[in-house]
Amino acid sequence: MIISTPKAPAAIGPYSQAVRVGAALYTSGQLGLDPATGSLPEGVEAQTRQSLSNIGAILDAAGYAVTDVVKTTVFIRSMDDFACVNAVYSAFFGDHKPARSCVEVSRLPKDGLVEIEVVAVKQD
Repeated sequence: MIISTPKAPAAIGPYSQAVRVGAALYTSGQLGLDPATGSLPEGVEAQTRQSLSNIGAILDAAGYAVTDVVKTTVFIRSMDDFACVNAVYSAFFGDHKPARSCVEVSRLPKDGLVEIEVVAVKQD
């Protein structure tokens, strides 16, 4: 099932915001794009916060909670931003600690500074 919400940016390519398969939800990578303006805020902290807000909106639209997230992948333009991204990420997830990978990349769409994707699973 394709998941889509206007509370997160529309896909900027031939993909979906998220896809649900059985109990699992797979989100596409979320840049820190503001869904209302389509623009990126200044700085990695603001972009990380917006990326996670977008993920939260997609989870909500699909009927999932942050605590259903089991795996995340974080793409950042510079490992120098790791501590800042980690602080915002930690505030978003709180005591919930999904598995995570973090990878430095040479470039992201729209010259974003961070992109985050998640896998969530509904626990019965």
